[in-house]
Order: sequence, then C-alpha cells, then structure tokens
Amino acid sequence: MRGRPPAGSRLRTVSLRRRVTALSMLVLAAVLVVVTVLTDVVFAAQTRAGLRDELTVRAALAGQLVAQGVPSQDVARRVEAPGVRAVVVAPDGHVYDGDADEDEPSGPPWRHGPGERGFPGRWGGGQGEDRGRGDQVLQQPLADGSRLTLVADAGPSTAAQNLLRRTLLLLSLGALAVAGVVTLLTTRVALAPLDSMTALARSITRGDRGRRLAPSRTDTELGRTASAFDAMLDELEGAEAAARASEARTRQFVADAAHELRTPLAGVQAVAEASIAPHLDGEERDRLNLLLLRESRRAARLVDDLLALARIDAGIELRREPVDLLDLARTEAERVQLLAPDRTIEVTGEAVVVPGDAARLGQVLGNLLDNARRHTPAGGRITVAVTAAAYATVLVTDTGPGVPPADRERIFDRLVRLDEARTSDDGGAGLGLAIARGIAWAHGGDVRCVDPPAGTGAAFALTLPRG
Repeated sequence: MRGRPPAGSRLRTVSLRRRVTALSMLVLAAVLVVVTVLTDVVFAAQTRAGLRDELTVRAALAGQLVAQGVPSQDVARRVEAPGVRAVVVAPDGHVYDGDADEDEPSGPPWRHGPGERGFPGRWGGGQGEDRGRGDQVLQQPLADGSRLTLVADAGPSTAAQNLLRRTLLLLSLGALAVAGVVTLLTTRVALAPLDSMTALARSITRGDRGRRLAPSRTDTELGRTASAFDAMLDELEGAEAAARASEARTRQFVADAAHELRTPLAGVQAVAEASIAPHLDGEERDRLNLLLLRESRRAARLVDDLLALARIDAGIELRREPVDLLDLARTEAERVQLLAPDRTIEVTGEAVVVPGDAARLGQVLGNLLDNARRHTPAGGRITVAVTAAAYATVLVTDTGPGVPPADRERIFDRLVRLDEARTSDDGGAGLGLAIARGIAWAHGGDVRCVDPPAGTGAAFALTLPRG
C-alpha cells in the first residue's frame, strides 16, 4: 500500500528543463539590463564631459582673441563652431551673435532683465529649456569687460544616445531569444543522466534488481545523486533479502515450535487416553498421573519460553535497580545444586553491582546454569566466576562435551540443539540461550560462547555495563 505524504510535504515536480531555462533567462535578462543601463549612463557622462571640454577650449580661444584686440563681433564669430553657439555681450550692452551675418549690423542693445532668461537667436527657446534637453552652457567674463556665453547643442549626442539605446534593446532581445533556444537544447543534454536514472528506476520496478548507475565521478551533483541512488538500491535489496530470510526463519521457527509442542501434547493425549481405561489399579493410575504431570510441565515450559521470546522481540520492560551479580549467581547456583546434587557447583569472584532487572538477570544466569547442568555428566563440575573490569563479567564453565568453534554462534539461534552438546530427553527445547542473549542485549550487554579456560568443556560469558 502506497503511503501518503503528510500535508505540505509534497515534492514540487515542475519541469526541471523549463525551470533551468526560465532561471537562466532571468539571470541573462538581469545582466543585460545592468549592462544596458551602465552603458547608457557611461555614454551620457562621456558625452557631457566632451561637450564641457569643447566649451572650455572655445572659452580659452575667446580669451586669446580678446587679448589680441579682436572686436567682440569677430570674437563671437571665430569662437563659434559646429554644434557650439557663441554670444558676446559688449560692455555697452550690445549683443553679438556668432550666427549673425557678417554684413548685418549688430542689433540694439540687449540686457538681461529681471524676467528675461536666455538670449535670442535661431535656436530659439530659453536657457532653461536648453539645459532641460541636455545642452551645455558656459558663461565667462572676458578681459575687455564683455561677457561670453557658449552653448553646446546636445541634440546630436542625444540622438546618438537614443540610437544606442534602441540598438542595445534589439541586441538584448535577440540575445535572449538565442540564449533561450540554446538553453533548451543544452539542458536536454545536461539532464540526460536524470533520464537514465528514471529508466533504471522503472526497470527495477519491473523486477530487474541487479542494475546500477555506477557514476564515473561522485564529486558532482549528478554523481552524488547517482551514488546515493545506488546506495539506496543496495539498502533496499539488502532489506528485501533480510526480510525474506526473516520470513523463512519465522516459518522454520513456527514449524519447529509446532513440532516441539506436538511431542508433549501427544504424550499428554496418550497418557489421558490410557488413564480412562477400565480396570486400572491404583499403582498404574498413579504412574500415568505422574507421566501426565511431567508432559504438561514440559509443554508449559515451552510455552513460557515462546512467550519470553515474543516479549524480547517486542521490547521487554526492565525495572532497573542495583543488582549484586555475585549474590545472584550464588542464589541460582543453589537452585541448580538442588536439581543436580551429583554435580559440583562452585561460585567464585568479587561482589559486582550493576544496574539492571534482578529477575531478568536471574533468568539469564538460570538458563546458563541449566544449560551447563544438562550437558555436565554426573560427577562433573560447574564453575561460576564473577569479575569486574570495564564490563562486569560472569563466566559459566562446565566439564561437559563442549561446543565446537564452528557452532558457538549457531547455538544461540532458536530451537537449535547440537547432537554432541544437547539432548531433548530432559525437556530442553533449544530456547534458553536465545532468551539469555535477548535479555542481555536489552541490558546493553551480551552472552557469548567463549573458549573454556581449562581447554575442555563449554564456557559462556555474560558481560554487562557497570554504569
């Protein structure tokens, strides 16, 4: 069943090709706008600077002419140049315009009145209007008392600036159009690895689990994505294989548990059927009742072990408190000694206190001692040694047949019994060691089958953290 993403967490799946193209166009448009504005500003500044320089040169020429005694009318005419208008106002108020015809007499006296601005001439308009359209005006007194006014016409430069603006606008639009087409084509090639990833994902959904992207480089964006994709596939295949193996183990465990339960239940059924037979004497009936009790206890013990494993798998709850491992080991050893008086059980070591669940840890030690009791022959010895270092350790050793090194990990599997080391005639179902390890893991420790110190028999070490 496909899971639904939480609200607000849906992945936006707009076209990456269109997104890249749109963002590229936005960036290029911003760059073109900045370039166009800067070009216009620089061009206008250079044009104004050029006009000012031209006026300055013409004003210097006028000063030289006046120093040579040239009349004001001739000064105005000689100073004027294409695009530069010159007007000289003589000390007596006469205005001499450089545009006036040489044969024409000078006009009547003209002065700036309070309400007058600018000067007459063929250009028309006042000084304020000229400045408004970008004309440059320079006024400078001359050595003979006259006053020179120079006006540089900004019309040609303004027309050139407008032409430049139109040209830049057309070039920018053309560049955007060409860049858009090129970006669409190049992104199709650049995003081809994503199409390969999509094709691979679809082939995997169809059952082809073995294919991988195998990127040539993993230090790029697509390389890291492809590497993460391959790692995800490896994890998924590993999880799938683990799930299948777990399912197989579960089926095997259920089959083994049913087989183990069938034996005592069959015994209970057989004894019950025999006990209802007529004409049984009291001694035979007592014997059948004893057999019935033993088989029912065997079935109950197996059910309890299965329930314990189920609780471990679900996560058992621990009631943590300080636990003295030496006292706990002595208590369990006394219990096992009562069950096996023909074995010698010895507890050595020092008092070691660890945080844990006393009942659960007692179950671990009890399972280890019961395992040693079953496999230690009469007259044998079982030793429990409690030591403390970085971890607290309880070592349980016996003088039984031992466990082959190749089977020291397999014996912790559920419902596993070794022919050399285990028998089922006493009711052992092969769950005690699995339960002991599960409880130890819940405490942050472990149970392992280790090399026996004496070189013979079996040795199991329980390790627990001290704090």
